[in-house]
Amino acid sequence: MELQNIYIKEVYPLKMIEVLRLSHRVSRDPRISTHVALTARAFGASKIYYSGQKDSNVEDTVNKITENFGGPFEIEYVKDALKLAEEKKKKGFFIVHLTMYGLQIQKEIKDIKKQKNILVLVGSEKVLPEFYKIADKNIAVTGQPHSEVMALGLFLDMYFDRKELDKNFNNGKMLIIPQNLGKNVKKLKE
Repeated sequence: MELQNIYIKEVYPLKMIEVLRLSHRVSRDPRISTHVALTARAFGASKIYYSGQKDSNVEDTVNKITENFGGPFEIEYVKDALKLAEEKKKKGFFIVHLTMYGLQIQKEIKDIKKQKNILVLVGSEKVLPEFYKIADKNIAVTGQPHSEVMALGLFLDMYFDRKELDKNFNNGKMLIIPQNLGKNVKKLKE
């Protein structure tokens, strides 16, 4: 476990990426919001907030994955997403809003990488103009309609220069052993 902690500190030196999923709808978005959270976790974010409707099923799923496969990673419901974004901005977070209408990621990622703490906004239903205005950068992964899950994954991959693909997670109960065929999951603890 000590090697994992050293590795994480070297790959992610004093940087914090958090994600804010906007306007979750229980009847429509549980699978997508769960996938946004799991992508955030797997690709190097430390926390996800979500707004809209509170959904204990999404929270339970994400917490169970983190418990089984390790962290650190947290999920938290926030009633007022704009207030959270304003608070993060006051604390010095750089706010990146992923939208197909934004600036091209390939031209902006170098400047974004200079930032220490980032809050990534990921939409759901129509995003209010206030979120476009509070963002330091409105970033497009493509200028085409696409999945918010894909946009977040690609953004984080480009931000971390693919180093997140080798990230070790701490305190998990299970570890997937890579292989070509079949499933090999090693139990680390009960």
